[in-house]
Amino acid sequence: MARAWQRMLSGRRLDLLDPTPVDIEIEDIAHGLAFVARWNGQTAGDYPYSVAEHSLLVETLYGRMYPKAPAKYRLAALLHDAPEYVIGDMISPVKAAVGPDYGDLEERLMAAIHIRFGLPAMLPKTIKAQIKRADKVSAYMEATQIAGFSEREASKFFGAPKPGLIDGLDITLRPPVEVRRAFTDRHHALLKDLK
Repeated sequence: MARAWQRMLSGRRLDLLDPTPVDIEIEDIAHGLAFVARWNGQTAGDYPYSVAEHSLLVETLYGRMYPKAPAKYRLAALLHDAPEYVIGDMISPVKAAVGPDYGDLEERLMAAIHIRFGLPAMLPKTIKAQIKRADKVSAYMEATQIAGFSEREASKFFGAPKPGLIDGLDITLRPPVEVRRAFTDRHHALLKDLK
């Protein structure tokens, strides 16, 4: 039988078929996401645009869009792509080609991650939809700022953000070690706000 687990830098052994919260560490997530490139690496700049950087942007946008949202849902926004620290970032067309098994794997990992950090295994649909809206705004920003899309083209695929929402937000590519630290620091700050 093929191996279905991965050894993490923390020493944890994560079973992909049956992930448990005790095998989830934020340092492993931050490290993995800081080294996973979005857009299949097809972005301008000297560093890849990582899933960790994207996650920080989504959490910032979520906070702007829903300023009264509790810290637990801001944490969920930060962790919205956390399973990708193990399974990588597949673009939507590839996910569709792989089929429902990919979604099942992603759901199992997400449930374990949520439980590990005090969130419900499954988020309420309204919260998932809100995070998805912030994710689409992030995709628009990424598309227009670093992935070579025109504003018209990005609006067609991701929708245009509401006026003023992205004012003052610019994507700056950073070395993975800086992004990893920023992701971990933001995670710890949000956890403190949960208490």
